[in-house]
Amino acid sequence: MTEKEQTGFTATDAERVCDSDSAEEFEVFKKTQDGVDFRDVGWFKACILFVKVLFATGVLSLPAALLSLGAVGGAISIVAWGVFNTYAFVIMGNFRLRRPHCHSVADMAEVVGGVIGKEVTGLLFIIGYVLVTGSGIVGVSTALNALSHHSACTVWWSFLAMAVTIAMASIRKLTHIGWLTYAGFISIYAAVLIVVIGVTTRDRPAAAPQEGPYELGYLNVNNPGFAAGMVASSTIFVSSAGTSAFLPVIAEMRNPKDYKKALYPCMVLVTASYLAFSLVVYRWCGQWVASPSLGSAGQTIKMVSYGVALLGLIVTSVIYLHIGAKYLFVRILGKTRHLQSNTITHWATWFACTIILGAIAFVFAEAIPIFNYLIALVGSVCFAPLAISLPGLLWLHDHGHYLKGSILQKIKFMLHIGMVLLGIFFLVGATYGVVIQIKAAYADGTIGGTFSCADNSNSS
Repeated sequence: MTEKEQTGFTATDAERVCDSDSAEEFEVFKKTQDGVDFRDVGWFKACILFVKVLFATGVLSLPAALLSLGAVGGAISIVAWGVFNTYAFVIMGNFRLRRPHCHSVADMAEVVGGVIGKEVTGLLFIIGYVLVTGSGIVGVSTALNALSHHSACTVWWSFLAMAVTIAMASIRKLTHIGWLTYAGFISIYAAVLIVVIGVTTRDRPAAAPQEGPYELGYLNVNNPGFAAGMVASSTIFVSSAGTSAFLPVIAEMRNPKDYKKALYPCMVLVTASYLAFSLVVYRWCGQWVASPSLGSAGQTIKMVSYGVALLGLIVTSVIYLHIGAKYLFVRILGKTRHLQSNTITHWATWFACTIILGAIAFVFAEAIPIFNYLIALVGSVCFAPLAISLPGLLWLHDHGHYLKGSILQKIKFMLHIGMVLLGIFFLVGATYGVVIQIKAAYADGTIGGTFSCADNSNSS
């Protein structure tokens, strides 16, 4: 089947619209005065949305990842994955500029892999964003446990987090939840900064023995074994790999060509912050670091930081649930008049998408309540193919002529084949590592059981 038959859009069309005003006619959301105008996100607000998508629950698991890899290995991994994920999204962003009908990675996958590629990618996208929503629910329930001194069962706190997440994610337009992203980013950033300052003011880590000798467990380089190493690498990778969520944001930008103005400041800020925060917390806590890391500086700082971070943790769940639900919404109503009309079908479909996906996220949060395992699982099962293999395939699709070009072009072609293979390796290897560690956690009682009142989320 040709690209025209699959999508109604050819490579020639792509080159024609990339640098012309005719791109507007192919956009998913049309600028309109009559219905719902989704296209009102400027580049700066898009940058804030990008930052909040990435600077979320992932940062809270990075110090524990450094515990497995060591300070030097972890620092190199953070920078390397930050640069890699930036480049991978530039590939996707440029691909979308040439094909503005693409609302999500599933639409892009259809161009290179047909209907099967679209459906498999769409399923991975939904699973990934539901899992991240679940990690946000775990984070919120952990915060409420800390603030309330476990006055209620953890399951009830998770249920409350789910209900609030669904209610806020049901706001239809990204621009209308823009103010939440500002507040959410400031909330998480301030909370992490409080913990960073808090750990440096203590004579010894809060979780370490408070009297007598103790071993800090700080290492520059560590050899954790294959399973633990893959889980740590996956955790660091996924902390900046949520770039597939940027595509629906671009679809609601006033000028999608401005996406790089939003991307580069976002990735620089996020990568630098990850590096500074994780290294400081690991240097002062060593093997006594908590996951999520907000619990690393003692009970008082833990309560203060979770209180400050609560809004940011909620917004994390809201953003990911909104983007996942928007994907389903566009898939269901994309070719009908109901997509941008205030009809009963429009509203019923939208609420159904947020409620159903939110409920599934709650189930995942209770089934895998250990925070860093849930984050690593997102990276291995979903983001490895979405953020590593797929960008490689997109580049190969648009640069097939490089295989018959100069030596340099042939090298570039082979390197992008390497991207595809790297994604497959991470999919298999990291998933194996996560499953092994989850199985061990159930066996040794670290995870008490699904829908248990025990607070498992602070286990490292």
